[in-house]
Amino acid sequence: MDKPNKFYITNAIPYVNAKPHIGHAMEFVQSDTIARFHRQMGEDVLLLCGSDENALKNVQAAEEEKISVQELVDKNSKLFEDLARKLNVQFDIFQRGSDPNHHKSSQKLWELCFKSGDIYKKQYTGLYCVGCELFYEKNELNEKSECFEHPGKKLEKVSEENYFFKLSKYQAEIGKIIKSDQIQITPENRKKEVLNFIKQGLKDISISRSNKRAKNWGVSVPNDPTQKMYVWFDALNIYQSGTGFALDDKKYKKWWPCDLHVIGKGILRFHAIYWPAFLLSAGLALPKKIFVHEYITVNGQKMSKTLGNVIDPLSLIEKYGTDPLRYYFLRHISPFVDGDFSEDKFKKVYNSDLANGLGNLISRVSKLCENSNYIQMGSALRISEHLIQIEEYSKAMLEFRFNDALSFVFRKIADLDKFINNERPWDLLKNEDSRLKSILAHSVDQIQEIAALLEPFLSETAKKIENQFQGPEIVSQKPLFPRI
Repeated sequence: MDKPNKFYITNAIPYVNAKPHIGHAMEFVQSDTIARFHRQMGEDVLLLCGSDENALKNVQAAEEEKISVQELVDKNSKLFEDLARKLNVQFDIFQRGSDPNHHKSSQKLWELCFKSGDIYKKQYTGLYCVGCELFYEKNELNEKSECFEHPGKKLEKVSEENYFFKLSKYQAEIGKIIKSDQIQITPENRKKEVLNFIKQGLKDISISRSNKRAKNWGVSVPNDPTQKMYVWFDALNIYQSGTGFALDDKKYKKWWPCDLHVIGKGILRFHAIYWPAFLLSAGLALPKKIFVHEYITVNGQKMSKTLGNVIDPLSLIEKYGTDPLRYYFLRHISPFVDGDFSEDKFKKVYNSDLANGLGNLISRVSKLCENSNYIQMGSALRISEHLIQIEEYSKAMLEFRFNDALSFVFRKIADLDKFINNERPWDLLKNEDSRLKSILAHSVDQIQEIAALLEPFLSETAKKIENQFQGPEIVSQKPLFPRI
């Protein structure tokens, strides 16, 4: 049963075997922008993220650093939370995978699936990619028998007794769910990708690993002390444990099912096939929508430690500020095509769009208001009341076309600049022309609307503009974006 006025959105749960990179920053900003837009629409919004702490890659990273796994995940989880704060990303919940409550919640999910008869134990041999935390069939690998997501890394041949989940049992049902948009996948090409994968035939999947291979780290399998849960079984459940599943029934009933999962294309299979199957088995409600974004490259290349091109987003924030980085991610990278980042491109965008565009407009109008002793009458425009009526903008936002929504806003900025150039209010000020007041009133009204439209994207900048133009007196201030 739908809950009125409620919108629950999740960010993908990042592995914390290393510090965050620019790709994590981009997804954090995307999910935060969606959440802020829905808050503007008057909805009760919950934005959840967390840290995937029970992966084998965390165990291996801790061994390399010669520290305990708990120390590693404590240290790196904090870096992800710090990054979110510095990006002005408002996570309402940050659910950690090593939290005992999450373990309890995941064990409850296991018990429900076991009760349905969908979990069984058998001996298994397969090729395992630690990077993906996934067993692969040979026909899913490249010509070098490597995973497409992690070329150059040899897969581990694993032979052990594991618990398996009857994924094959849900092939027809999940196919109908995806085809009918009961779980809507955006964009359409990713929906087709899922349907094609299902059409090839779903095979049962391993959902545990031995304590020996897990180095005794992770969520214990109920009633079997020799096994830990496969990382994806518990990591996907962060979306539920963070909202109280098996812990706080009132909270869980308020927020579940999830309205939107925001994920990268590399983890689509887990969210569109495995996760619905686990939920169906457990008799739980399914998420409503999955938004799949593409990757970010650096100077035209995929980010890689080997290439040494992994960019630290915190250093960019320190040099240029939060909103310029948010702006680049949202305006100059399409969510549906791999987008490139370079510091040179970033600087050009900063100067052209922010310093010369938005920043210059704010400086011009505020100085004109100050010089003419213009008094702003009435309260600032509350665009949230009219947001849905701005069809081009709201449609782009609801379809996750952030770049198109921002293009609309920056056309308004260009139009206002053109209006000011045509009307030449500085000449009217010299001549004490009565038309000046109406020209400034229109300009201030447009700036207030621009600020409200920018709030989901550049919340810090929008707030500064709103404060500057709320009146009654409007005075010039230091530039929003000093030129680089």
